Amino acid sequence: MLLSLISLVLFVLFVVFILWCIGSFWAWLGRGKQLRHAAESDVVSPATRKMIQQIEAVWAAQKAGTGKQGPKVRLNREQLREVHRAEKEVRNDFLDHLHLGWYQIVMIFFIGSVLGLVLEEVWMFITAGVTESRVGLVWGPFSPLYGAGAVLLTLVTFQLRKMHAKGIVVFLVSMVVGGLLEQITGWSMETFMGAVSWDYIAGGVPGAITKWVAVPFLIFWGLLGYLWYRFIMPPLLCGLGVPTTKRKVIFVTLLSIYLVLDVFMTIMCFDRRAERDAGIPPANAFEEWVDENFSNAFMSERFQNMVIQGTGDAYDAMTGTQNNG
Repeated sequence: MLLSLISLVLFVLFVVFILWCIGSFWAWLGRGKQLRHAAESDVVSPATRKMIQQIEAVWAAQKAGTGKQGPKVRLNREQLREVHRAEKEVRNDFLDHLHLGWYQIVMIFFIGSVLGLVLEEVWMFITAGVTESRVGLVWGPFSPLYGAGAVLLTLVTFQLRKMHAKGIVVFLVSMVVGGLLEQITGWSMETFMGAVSWDYIAGGVPGAITKWVAVPFLIFWGLLGYLWYRFIMPPLLCGLGVPTTKRKVIFVTLLSIYLVLDVFMTIMCFDRRAERDAGIPPANAFEEWVDENFSNAFMSERFQNMVIQGTGDAYDAMTGTQNNG
């Protein structure tokens, strides 16, 4: 128990450090320019605007190493509430005029894939004491199911926001979206890749509708969708903003290419795994390279939480022969 608590504390500290690195890197991509929307808007009073400018001047002086010790400049409670209202109004105005594009989609998929994997790893460690590789792609710490879920939730809740949908509508729509995502993903993985990542029926989950859909998780998707709608999607999209610098455009373009190649290679690796298990030798130099670098042992070690179904005698990529079992 003590070891688990220590591990959890260390993990939290690690996550905080990673978030700090991401924030610093994102500021660098934007050349360090952080707009103070609240101060620049007409919502706050002149006195509050002047106070914000004074605080920013102090921060800038301290960062430059020229700031002198003196009385701290702070906003009072009323001014903080005023700034909060201004930030909310600016954020709503930004979302009202935002058109989702490839930039936001790629970044949300990337963030969702990484954070979803981290949360799943932590959840399994806390609830079951299990530590295993639960990644979904051959390269990088990504779980594409969570990335796709984050993108779908964002697209759906963003549209529901424009329609001023009620909370119950958001909950029900999110349940349907999450259920369809799990059903399509689970069925596709088993049908085309011969891999089973989860099975609610075999796992004895109460309320299992199919192998990949269960009532408790539908409720989870509904709650997640509502939280996404109210608390996650608005600040997430505002934080991402729009690609205002060449650095951001280049970074997201390279990230897009990397993710596409990662997904492609993952599909190819699972396809060759199924062919090897069926005794089918490689048909070209690319498949030979896949067999040499992404063997059955690699696939089993990389995707520890998946059941990769064999269909016959395994093909040994190193010797070019078949072996039973």
